[in-house]
Amino acid sequence: MQIANQSAVKNLMLCDMKNLFEPCQAGQLQLASRIVMAPLTRNRAPNALANALMAEYYAQRANPATGAGLIITEATAISHQGQGYADVPGIWSAEQVKAWQSVTDAVHAKGGKIVVQLWHVGRISHTSLQPNGLAPVAPSAIVAKSKTVLIENGLPCFVPTSEPRALDLSEMPGIVYDYRRAAKNAIDAGFDGIEVHAANGYLIDQFLRADSNHRTDAYGGSIENRTRLLKEVMLAVCQEIGGGRCGIRISPVTPANDASDATPQTLFEHVVSFLGTLGLAYVHTIEGATGAARDFQQGATPFDYTALKKAYQQSGGHGAWMLNNGYDRALADHSLAEGADLIAFGKSFIANPDLATRLKQNGPYNTPDRSSFYGGTAVGYTDYPSL
Repeated sequence: MQIANQSAVKNLMLCDMKNLFEPCQAGQLQLASRIVMAPLTRNRAPNALANALMAEYYAQRANPATGAGLIITEATAISHQGQGYADVPGIWSAEQVKAWQSVTDAVHAKGGKIVVQLWHVGRISHTSLQPNGLAPVAPSAIVAKSKTVLIENGLPCFVPTSEPRALDLSEMPGIVYDYRRAAKNAIDAGFDGIEVHAANGYLIDQFLRADSNHRTDAYGGSIENRTRLLKEVMLAVCQEIGGGRCGIRISPVTPANDASDATPQTLFEHVVSFLGTLGLAYVHTIEGATGAARDFQQGATPFDYTALKKAYQQSGGHGAWMLNNGYDRALADHSLAEGADLIAFGKSFIANPDLATRLKQNGPYNTPDRSSFYGGTAVGYTDYPSL
């Protein structure tokens, strides 16, 4: 009898385990699987307009049986000022909204779901990309030890970012408005929702971190003040389209784009405690250094991601918990067993439009061509073969 009971308990536990390939709910988004295509900048949108080649690229990865349960687009500028890289798309004008409709239509025709990642790069920009050649904006006038991408003679080149100017206090409502407008435009363009990019050393992340935010007004100094812009933006987009269609991306310890803070645990537990009150679709967390070491740490101690999720849930957060950085099938299964809800795959989706099929059978996998990551043609973009 004891053995029978133990067997029943084991079977019950197996039934309760999350499966990477099963349907799940993320706020108002009903997803066909837990597999997410991470946002991937590809620099193939001249004049900041989505196009037919991009529609083909996303549609190739949209079939939920073979590709992604959810696609998050490449980072998309909320304003001309928000641009920081050559040939990246925008979503601030009527022309851009219409251009994106061809992409969302193509994805939905395959039965897929797609959200757009809303982006303001802040200081990670170059004067040649800014309106009238002006300086990029930032919390403080501190040059980032980073580079951006320009296109010269049809080829991508990496150049140092330009010196920024500090945003004036009077400009802050305008930044928040740009996010709100972009969220509305996203729905008008046919997107299923939006993800606010608050990670990887871009504008919102620059405000969060003490090393890039030296302000002495209501947006600087204390953690409460440094998180003010994030809070105002998230409240605005949630009010505009509903929290159940909104996600956010954070990267607590990444050094990407010169992002640094001595006390990330305290900072980001404060952030997620606020996010837990909004009824979000999901929280998208990059573990470790973006695209590099998963155990990277800032500050005196390793970052505690379990405590981060606990802080989110204790504040009422019920949105899906999405994890990202260097995932393969084995690591995805492990993280789902540990409590994750969604797993985002990045570079593997570049080279494998049918990634779900390959994950199910543990390969084989196409190898991505790094030389075609940024800018170019269909080569290294839509020509990777499916099984």
